[in-house]
Amino acid sequence: MDGDALLTIGDLARRTGLTVKAIRFYSDRGLVPPTTRSPAGYRLYDVGALARLEYVRALRELGIDLPTVQRLLDRDLPVAQVAEEYAEALDRQIRVLRLRRAVLRVVARRGSTLEETELMHRLAKLSNEERHRLVTDFIDEVLGDLDANPEWVAMMRSAMPDLPDDPDPAQVDAWVELAELVQNPDFRAAVRRLAEYQAAERAQGDTTGLHHELTEEVRDRVGAAVAAGVDSASPQAAAIVGALATRYAQTFGRADDARLRDWMLDRLEVADEPFAERYLQLLAVINGWPAPPSMAPLFGWFMQALRAGR
Repeated sequence: MDGDALLTIGDLARRTGLTVKAIRFYSDRGLVPPTTRSPAGYRLYDVGALARLEYVRALRELGIDLPTVQRLLDRDLPVAQVAEEYAEALDRQIRVLRLRRAVLRVVARRGSTLEETELMHRLAKLSNEERHRLVTDFIDEVLGDLDANPEWVAMMRSAMPDLPDDPDPAQVDAWVELAELVQNPDFRAAVRRLAEYQAAERAQGDTTGLHHELTEEVRDRVGAAVAAGVDSASPQAAAIVGALATRYAQTFGRADDARLRDWMLDRLEVADEPFAERYLQLLAVINGWPAPPSMAPLFGWFMQALRAGR
């Protein structure tokens, strides 16, 4: 095209692929003013206007609003600054869209009602701070006035649900379930019972904290017995119970006698709480942690073996 040639709006439309209506709109807004007008009053544009129109189209396709486009064309704003601001805004929009997509997939998989869909949407769009507050409020209300095991309470307070920016449906599903769980009266009562038991033990002088090594030994010994199909009422089971009773006595500074085994059984019955195990499983899914192994089968076998030895 000759640099001095003038173009009509129709020419611009053919060259850019924009509609005549869109070009007229940009022209009326002053983004691409006509270079001159024909004797009949029609707008005419030079090659500079064509280039300006291409800039407008590119900026609009990138989602930049018209006032900002005008300032960019007038060189009132640095392009890099605007690009950074709009990229950050897009990041926020993408996070929202990904979360909505995950919620919709959960709704589709669950076959949720309108009420359940609204609840899931409301819970899923909470910020991390709001999610933490929901869990912290639960802990404060259920444990606040009890002198429970401080290491256990600290673990509860530190293990917060952190839904990622791009959660998959399983993580959204787990968060919704956990949010419902901390408001469930049965779960609250179960956690309260566990805390009350710990407080009672502490009142009797138990300051031993959490017992990770003992838990690992129970998992190893009882897990091997369960895997091997050992009968919980067999002599082999009695030997396993005896070895573990010795470890319990050493850990808690108690005599290794019949009362110890009754106490061990009471302790296991309090700890064998499906709600509490589910809470930890959901946290692992939400935060992308390794799934914690279920202790329920092991606790069940161990309690049966303790009862059999009475």
